[in-house]
Amino acid sequence: MDYLTADQILNAVDITYEDVPVPEWGGTVRIRGLTGTERDRYEQSLLGTKGTVSVPKLAGARARLCAWTIVNAAGELEFTDAQVLKLGKKSAAALERVFDASRKLSGLSEEDVEELAGNSEGEPSDGSTSSLRSLSAVERSQSS
Repeated sequence: MDYLTADQILNAVDITYEDVPVPEWGGTVRIRGLTGTERDRYEQSLLGTKGTVSVPKLAGARARLCAWTIVNAAGELEFTDAQVLKLGKKSAAALERVFDASRKLSGLSEEDVEELAGNSEGEPSDGSTSSLRSLSAVERSQSS
């Protein structure tokens, strides 16, 4: 049996895309799965701190994942962090459809999301909502 080398793994094109019809918005959006680093950042964004205890921070969770996965034809993110609140004011049904597809492409099961919401054990978050747009740019530059 041949095993993959580090170079083969690092050079594999493994980020997947999906087109999601969103009739409420009058068309289709393209989404891409999160990288491992982006998923870690998303999961961290779901936890806040109250004193020394980690607590769920679910406000805007759907809109945040949608904003961090909706891309244009070139694969670049369409939304900034500043637009997440506005996106969260869109149709809940539309957001749920995009969120579900984004969750699946990113390897996040419903159980993962429920666990993050219900079991707040883990490292305390610094409360940061740093842009994945800049994180993605860093990852792309490191892979060059």
